[in-house]
Amino acid sequence: MSVSMFGPDFPFAFDDWVRHPDGLGTLPEEAHGLEVGVVGAGLAGMVAAYELMDLGLRPVVYEPGQIGGRLRTHRFGGDGPVAEMGGMRFPSSSTTFFHYAERLGLANRPFPNPLTPAAGSTVVDIGGETFYGRTLADLPPEFAEISRAWDAALEEIGFTELQDAIRERDASRLKKLWDELVPVWDGRTFYDFLASSEAFRRLPFRSREIFGLVGFGTGGWDSDFPNSMLEILRVVLTDCDTDQRLVVGGVDQVPRRLWTLPVSPHSPWPTGTTLATLHAGAPRPGVSALARAEDGRRFAVTDRWGTVRHHDAVVATCQTWLLSTKIDTEEALFSQDLWMALDRTRYMQSSKTFVMVDRPFWKDVDPTTGRDVLSMTLTDRLTRGTYLFDNGPDAPGVICLSYSWMSDALKMLPYDVDRRVELCLGALAKIYPDVDVRRHVIGEPVTVSWEDEPDFLGAFKGALPGHYRYNHRMYRHFVQDDLPPAERGIFLAGDDVSFTPAWAEGAVQTALNAVWGVLRHLGGTTSAANPGPGDAFAELGPVDLGD
Repeated sequence: MSVSMFGPDFPFAFDDWVRHPDGLGTLPEEAHGLEVGVVGAGLAGMVAAYELMDLGLRPVVYEPGQIGGRLRTHRFGGDGPVAEMGGMRFPSSSTTFFHYAERLGLANRPFPNPLTPAAGSTVVDIGGETFYGRTLADLPPEFAEISRAWDAALEEIGFTELQDAIRERDASRLKKLWDELVPVWDGRTFYDFLASSEAFRRLPFRSREIFGLVGFGTGGWDSDFPNSMLEILRVVLTDCDTDQRLVVGGVDQVPRRLWTLPVSPHSPWPTGTTLATLHAGAPRPGVSALARAEDGRRFAVTDRWGTVRHHDAVVATCQTWLLSTKIDTEEALFSQDLWMALDRTRYMQSSKTFVMVDRPFWKDVDPTTGRDVLSMTLTDRLTRGTYLFDNGPDAPGVICLSYSWMSDALKMLPYDVDRRVELCLGALAKIYPDVDVRRHVIGEPVTVSWEDEPDFLGAFKGALPGHYRYNHRMYRHFVQDDLPPAERGIFLAGDDVSFTPAWAEGAVQTALNAVWGVLRHLGGTTSAANPGPGDAFAELGPVDLGD
């Protein structure tokens, strides 16, 4: 079997659950049509809303902006080539995410990551030196030595055995191996892992510097150096950093098409029912307040215009900080331990700047060198990562001039889009002094800084050492049998609740956790032949380190 995002913290086969012919479960007839508030129309919100509707419930989706959340696609000229402002590369191991993308009829193709055939060629520019290659073998031997050191360092903590258990979906073996690593590595950073490994201790500091700036797979790793090593180990174990795909035509089509996808034949709703028809075409306005209703059972959800609606359950998919900063959330809905976890969530900054160009001129060959005139570029300069998107030889292309995180993203934060473009073009001119990129630019540029977006406050979670217990509190919240009644019926979802933040698969899996939670809360059951995540939680749930 191939590697998928099967665990490692909770090795439950979400992809099998959603594909099973018995469906996700059934509700008693008296529960059909009960309303469930869904806060946020990002990927988690739309997956949860669609599956809840398919069960016979009536989701009420609240969204302050546009459907898609951080799956935000900009189309130049309104319907032209796309720029993915948020999520843009999706590992093949994201099998549950691709279940929905394929059901919606969406095509995908390889993402042009460095040193992959999809990129064509790659330039690594570091310390004023520039290296060109199509594969790792084309770069100086130092790079291959660092790549081997990375592989060897991972083997020091049992990488192959862990990944084999994921590949074979051997839940008991995976849990045993992973649960032993959690207490060892929860308190240690990614950088500590590198610096203390036998493989990297043999190499000079420059090797760690190059690894941080260039990395292997998707690019540089240094913005993740302060993060818990568990965070990084999950990424590489589940192949999130390899064989990545892009969604042709824009990834926002996944949540947008879920909005208009008719219910399945087994749904209690009439044939042709969609989320759009249940909402008269548009989500409700964004949420300003969440509280327990006066009857003590339902929830009172207040939208930005002051309209109050009552729902029998709530799924909150917004980034967790918004429950403290933008939404007036009744404190008694969550325990103080859970509030601590929600507020301690740490988000990473991220910035992107895109331009549309007249054609994929980067494929022109320099007659002197025989090389592509412009390449996918990794650098220690301001741009950090530059990606090239080809839509055909006679069609406009798109350049992501800069994709950066953390301190590199903050360098862009004060500036408008024109200044950002100028800074990026200036940096690229030092790497490609004979290439006039700006003469190919057409249309209007576009940029984003996710930390400056009031409905997001950051790009994605980056767990620090010691944050495992916080993640455990958030993740396990959907299993509510042991909670006091005052805390039941509201469920958390989204990639920041998952153990795999920044990946669409984490958003989908936590959305499905919430669906199971709502199903159980409203008296429903799963099929004995297709038990859900909550049914398996006692056996497979993440290891509890205690408080």
